[in-house]
This record gives sequence, C-alpha cells and structure tokens, in this order.
Amino acid sequence: MNAPAETHDRLPVILRGARTPFMETAGAYAQLMSHELGARAIAGLVEKTGIDAARVDVVAMGTVVHEVETTNVARECMLGAGLPSTIPAFTLSMAGLSPNIAVGTVCDMISLGRAELAIAGGTETFSDPPVRVRQRLRRGLMQLNQDPSAKNALRVLAGLRPADLLPEMPSTSDFTTKMTMGACTEAMVKKFGVARQESDRYAARSHALALRAWEQGRYAEDIVPVQLPGRGEAVTRDDSIRDDAGPEKLARLKPVFDREHGIVTAGNASRLTDGAGALLLSSLGAARRLKLEPQAVVRDYVLAGVDDLFSEMLLGPAMAIPKLLQRNGLDMDDIAVWELHEAFAAQILANQACLGSAEFAREHHGLPQAIGMIPEDRLNTWGGSLALGNPFAATGVRLLTTAARRLQQERKRYAVVSSCAGGGLGAAILLENADRL
Repeated sequence: MNAPAETHDRLPVILRGARTPFMETAGAYAQLMSHELGARAIAGLVEKTGIDAARVDVVAMGTVVHEVETTNVARECMLGAGLPSTIPAFTLSMAGLSPNIAVGTVCDMISLGRAELAIAGGTETFSDPPVRVRQRLRRGLMQLNQDPSAKNALRVLAGLRPADLLPEMPSTSDFTTKMTMGACTEAMVKKFGVARQESDRYAARSHALALRAWEQGRYAEDIVPVQLPGRGEAVTRDDSIRDDAGPEKLARLKPVFDREHGIVTAGNASRLTDGAGALLLSSLGAARRLKLEPQAVVRDYVLAGVDDLFSEMLLGPAMAIPKLLQRNGLDMDDIAVWELHEAFAAQILANQACLGSAEFAREHHGLPQAIGMIPEDRLNTWGGSLALGNPFAATGVRLLTTAARRLQQERKRYAVVSSCAGGGLGAAILLENADRL
C-alpha cells in the first residue's frame, strides 16, 4: 500500500554535505574559533549547492566543547556564514553524537511539516579549550561581583590559597566514571577479548583506505577550502592520514592508558582534531519544487545507552544497530554501506564481537540469535576516524556525507551510520538511496 502523498512529500532527504578539512589540534586551525570553522562549513555548503540562503527555515549545529562567549554556536556560525538573521538557529549537545542528534531533530521537524529546507551539522575545536580558574577563585570573583566593597574583598582574599590561582584544564575523563575514553576502551578489551594485533591491523586498514580515497578524489567534492590568516595557500586536505602506518610500525608503539597490559596506543586511536561540517536537508517535496537532487532519504534513527558504563562505555553501535534493523524489518545482508565512527580500533572490534555474539543479542536485545558482524568489505571503505581525525561534533557529518555518496556511487539501497559517544551513548541512522524512490 502506497503512503499518502503528503507523507511522501515530507520524507527528509540529504541533498548534500560539506566540511572543512580535519586538522590536528593546535595546528593549522589554532587561531580559529569553533564558530568560525562552522561558518566556513555552512558558507561552503551554500556555495556548493547554489541555494538561496533565505529559503532555509532553520539551522541546527552540534558541539561538544562549548565556548562560553558563543553558547548558541549555531547562531554565530550561520551569521558568520552570511545567512539572513531572520533564520532561527539552535545548538545541541550529546557528546560525540551532537551532529547526529542535530540531523535527527531537523529530520523530525521536516517530517512533521515544521520545516522544508534546513541545515544541520557540527563544529569543534580543541585548540582553544575553555580553560578556567579554580573553583574557589571563581566563586570568590562572583562574590566580589555582587559586593565589591573592601571588606568583602579582604574576606575573599583571605579564603584563597596559592594553588587557587593555577589554571584548570578541562577534564578529558567521563564525569560519572572518572575514566578516560581510552581507559574505558581497555576495559572493553578485557571484557570482550580484543587482540592487539587485530587492533593494529584495523588501524592500518583505516589509514590505507583513507589514503586511497583521497588519491581517488572521493572527498574532494565535499571539502570547503579554509583560508588562514597570513597563509598563502588554503587548507584543502585532512592532515592526520599516515602513509607509513603499517601493522609492523604500529606494533612498535607502546600502550598509553594501560602501560603494562593494554593494547590502545597513539597509533590505533583517533586523534584530537579541529573541524566543522554541515548538511543541507529538505523534504522530498521541497527538493522537487526547488529542482534539487536528493542523495539519500533519512529513513529512521535510534538513540541508545549502554548497560555498564565501566566496561561497555563505547558499545553504542552494538546497542543501537540491532534496534534500528529490527524496527525496520531489515537484517545485516540488507545493508550494503556501513559507516561507523572509529574512536579506537579496539572499540570497533569490541562492537563487532558483540554484534556477532548470540549471548549478547539475547541479554541486551532479547533476540534469539546474533544479527551478525558487519562485513569489512562494506565497512568504512573510504577510511575512518582513525585516519581522517575526529573533531567530535563534525565527525557525524562526515559519516553521513560519505554514506550518502557511497550509496550513489555503489548504487546500493541502504546504508547505516553509527557512532559511540562519551557517557555510554550510541546512535544508528538508516539511509536509503534516493534513486530508489
């Protein structure tokens, strides 16, 4: 039975994605703020699509590291990109899923008829983190702001210690567990039996595939060149890819988070990276009226949380993917294109082990059997975050853009994009090739 015409017209579709090159933190983008990177991504997207920016109904951007001066960074990004100030904009944050939830929220708006043409994406910089003064000093300064009298100033100064004057760097640990993501990955390694050799092999694969994809021009159409102050040539390519990251070289690196028994090294973990990306989304009806060619339909998305934050922190894909497939009556064989975020090589392998485990399927999903491991010849075939870098709130945009492009180029029907995130969160998004409509 065919869907009503109105419902069909409201199908949310990806028209195109665009992103800045991803650059290593404290490198080329060291002088740029998050909103400036986001502005470049949005402006580049508008230029590449040729749309009338005034037609955009809403802009949504995700971010993880918040700059206090630009709390609604989406607004600053769109204004910096030259979009009309009459367009509303809002910012979302869900750890590394921030761009995914921005896209999902906008797609919901499109499906409900609240918007027809929208921009969703994410922006991130770790080069200029919000370094704070110590809590005792912060609170003392606020007391002085309320009462600047000499008497109160002396009372505040009397309560301070020399250590209170030292800067306080943002923590890289999970707030609840007090563990870094690397330490959480090591806990997963022990629980699910991931081997160091396999981890290094997978990391080498990511670099080799990313290098080949760049050489074949796979990413060129998506890149927004970034002109830097005082620099002649614009930045046009990701700079984390290594052409010498073979398994043998990676095997010589020492573990970082568990120096005696661990397997996570600087070589098989994604690097802190700066960058931004944006997607142009619309309803199918609006795309046709505007004579814009959609790449993929956003059919569904699932958000999930893990059971055990201490030993399953980055198992978001293994929690979200089975729910997504089950809800849409699909199985592993139906999905030809897979794009998963590679926070760590061991994290991908742990998720693969869980997806292939009948015991995990029974305990976590109530399924009689495992849905199966993702075939590697369908997974991240243009490389992944291990090679391309991981600006948290822009990675999801890269994954979705790549998945939509792969569907078109490989002439396949379905793609799944999935990510893990700090806090024990996960997401999976189902795309369908728009040519199949």
